[in-house]
Amino acid sequence: MEEIVQFRKFGKLDWNVSALGFGCMRLPTTDGIPLSGNINEGESIRMIRFAIDNGVNYIDTAYPYHGRNGEIVVGKALKEGYRKKVKLATKSPVWLLNKAEDFDSCLNEQLKKLQTDHIDFYLLHGLDKLRWDSVILKLGILKKAESAIRDGRIGRLGFSFHDTCDSFKEIIDGYDRWVLCQIQYNYMDTENQAGTKGLQYAASKGMAVVVMEPLLGGRLANPPQPVQALFDSFKKQRSPSDWALQWVWNQPEVSLVLSGMSSMKQVEENIRSADLSGVGSFGAEEAHLIECVREKFKERAAIPCTKCGYCMPCPSGVNIPRNFELYNDAVMYDDPGAPRMTYTRFFDEKERANVCIQCRICEEKCPQKIVISELLSQVHAVLGEGKPV
Repeated sequence: MEEIVQFRKFGKLDWNVSALGFGCMRLPTTDGIPLSGNINEGESIRMIRFAIDNGVNYIDTAYPYHGRNGEIVVGKALKEGYRKKVKLATKSPVWLLNKAEDFDSCLNEQLKKLQTDHIDFYLLHGLDKLRWDSVILKLGILKKAESAIRDGRIGRLGFSFHDTCDSFKEIIDGYDRWVLCQIQYNYMDTENQAGTKGLQYAASKGMAVVVMEPLLGGRLANPPQPVQALFDSFKKQRSPSDWALQWVWNQPEVSLVLSGMSSMKQVEENIRSADLSGVGSFGAEEAHLIECVREKFKERAAIPCTKCGYCMPCPSGVNIPRNFELYNDAVMYDDPGAPRMTYTRFFDEKERANVCIQCRICEEKCPQKIVISELLSQVHAVLGEGKPV
């Protein structure tokens, strides 16, 4: 296979990054359980090195990946001369920082795991407004990071993000030495989290924008039949994964697309896609197809919630729009796995659907006249109890 020939500017830096970056959150496992700590080391190392040999020059990992074992495997993969061929990115576990000194403790642990004396791009992991205010600013973490830059343990500082676009802009404007940001972005997330407005805002500030979840956790790679039929009807045939990746690469503000690859086949396919990538590769017909695909997905939503928020606040504390969003994701993508994981592992128990006492106050306020109390019971049955959609 020929080396990737497509490279892109990385913000203001005098360095070009491969269009495709290797995201190490979904490495192959020996137990077949995605994201587990039982990494198939041999195959993972083979995949990472194969990608580097074919032009990938950006490797992304993080402290918690694969039960905190991910960085260890990445460190092994970058031995035998591979470290000098790439820029290495990992992330500070912001949620574990209870005092300023914890920043250095985590960083030093990561350097040891990665078997390197420096990390090229160090990101504050999963920032939102709460963590920005209560951890980063309150504990003075930025000063600790700047100290690590001065002593050479860190090359450049950035952050990854999950919150609203307003919070995204606040974080960008709150520090003038950011070099990069990492956002979730794909053709279904143009208005979620940072979204297109955030992407463009960060780029306007000269920041490199690294895109994660271009396939929405794999859900855009295996669309339901009505969506697949739209792709099949188009004159130019591409896999759903390639359509999704090319759509992101078509955006001029995108510096790099990360893909969390779990098999050598995925690595090979993504390298071929990256070789064909470029800004302006989509014409009006391709753009129209993606718009039709987006609308077809949305048509599949089971609950007509617009997330207007008129139903909030709930007297019992239920986050009604978020519960409905997760349920709709399960139906739209014909894949309840990820929404169930979010609901049971990452969603505050006090905000879940089963907290509803069916007071129906929310139903009086809902412009869509949704029978909220009944549907919340269904949401919990599917997401919380594992019943079929």
